[in-house]
Amino acid sequence: MAAEQRQAGSAVGFEDYLPVMAERLGEEGLMQELASGFRLLMDPASGLITFDSLRRNAPLLGLGGMSDDDLRGMLAEGDFDGDGALSEMEFCVLMVRLSPELMDEPRRWLDDAVAQASQFLFSS
Repeated sequence: MAAEQRQAGSAVGFEDYLPVMAERLGEEGLMQELASGFRLLMDPASGLITFDSLRRNAPLLGLGGMSDDDLRGMLAEGDFDGDGALSEMEFCVLMVRLSPELMDEPRRWLDDAVAQASQFLFSS
């Protein structure tokens, strides 16, 4: 899909690469990369990603052409506690939520475990 987006001229978002990063870096490495991304975008004074810090740092991620409303929408999507900013945890959760492919393998493991448990329970 990322190739199709590039061919169509669309910007490819960071989340498109999370499954590849997770596979290459492992769980701990991925979390370190997400933490680095958070620090890149956060306001050093508050330790949060604020609207102003996101607007100031968006060009570093190729998002310089986004409108203020789009940036506010990005913040709102991940702002679980309603404070208008993203904590590191909110940022990491948002990145994972935006990449449903990242959860495909754990979902398959769970499905397999449930199938095996069901087979064991109902065949006895």
